[in-house]
Amino acid sequence: MSRDIDPRLLRAFVTAAEELHFTRAAARLYVAQQALSRDIRRLEGELGAELFVRTTRRVALTADGERLLPYARGVLAAQDRLRAAAAEGPRPLLVDLNSEGLTSGRVLARARELAPDHELMARFESGLTGAAAEILAGRLDVSFGYADGLAPGLRAGLRSQLVRYEPMAVLLPYDHPLAGRAEVPLAALAGERVYAGAGNPRTAEWTELARQLFAGRSIAVAEPAPMAVGREEFRRIMAKHRTPVLTVVDSPEMPGSVLRPLVEPVPLSPVFLVWREGLKHAGVAALRAAAAELGRSGGWLEVLPASWVPRAPQH
Repeated sequence: MSRDIDPRLLRAFVTAAEELHFTRAAARLYVAQQALSRDIRRLEGELGAELFVRTTRRVALTADGERLLPYARGVLAAQDRLRAAAAEGPRPLLVDLNSEGLTSGRVLARARELAPDHELMARFESGLTGAAAEILAGRLDVSFGYADGLAPGLRAGLRSQLVRYEPMAVLLPYDHPLAGRAEVPLAALAGERVYAGAGNPRTAEWTELARQLFAGRSIAVAEPAPMAVGREEFRRIMAKHRTPVLTVVDSPEMPGSVLRPLVEPVPLSPVFLVWREGLKHAGVAALRAAAAELGRSGGWLEVLPASWVPRAPQH
C-alpha cells in the first residue's frame, strides 16, 4: 500500500459512494466519467481492495468499500478543516523581548504599526540561548540578542538580522564607589567580579560576550548564582551580594542599584533579530522592516572608532 494517498482519489471515492452512479459523480466533480473511473481504479490499486461492484444496471459498494468509506470521509474532513484554518490568516507570532524596555520592545511596537492586521504577541524569555532552543522546537517564533554567541548547533537552524550595536552598561549597588560617576571606564572595574549570567544555560551567549569584553582587563565574570526574578528579589540579591551586573544602557533602573554606561572604550552589544529558518509569517517581515527603519533613523548600526565590538564567530 502506498504511504501517501492523493486526496483527489479519496474525494472521487466518496462522491461515487454517495451517488452510486458514476455519471452523476463525475458531473459533481467536473471531470469526465473515464477520469473518475481511472481514479477509482488507481485508489483500489493503492489500497489493495476492491471498492465498488459495477454492472450494466447498478453500482454498489463492496464490503471493503463500506468499511473504508468513513475513513476516507474523515481524511477529507480534516483537509477541509486545514483549508479553513489557513483561510483565517496566520496565527499570532510569538515574539520574545527578553525583558521590558529594551531595543526589542521598540522594534515590536513599530512592527505592530506596520502590520496592524497581524497579531504579534510578546513573550519574555531569559537569554537568547534558551529562546533559540524554544524557537527551534516551534514553541517560540522570534527573539532578540547576541546571535553570534550561540553554539553552532543552534545557529544552524536560525536566520538573523543585525538590529543594533547597543552600548553596554553596568548596574551597581547604589553605594558602590563607582556609583557616583556619570560613566564608568572599563579600567575602573579592574579587580571586580561582574555578574553576566555564568552558569545559566539560557544566557550562555551573554556570558560569552562578557568573557570577550573582560579578557585582558582584570575583570572577572562572577561565579554562577541563581537568577533573581522580579524587582524585589533583585533588590535583595544586590544588597546581599553587592555584585555589579553587566547589562545595556536601555536596561530599566532596578531597586537598590544605579545604571551607569561603560566607556573607554564604549562596549557595544550586537543585537540581532532571530527567527526560525523557513518561517513564513507577515509578522517576521514587519519586524525586519521595523528594525531596519529604526536602525537607519537612530544610527543603531554605527560603530565609532572609540568603541569595542566582539569578534565575529569562526564558521
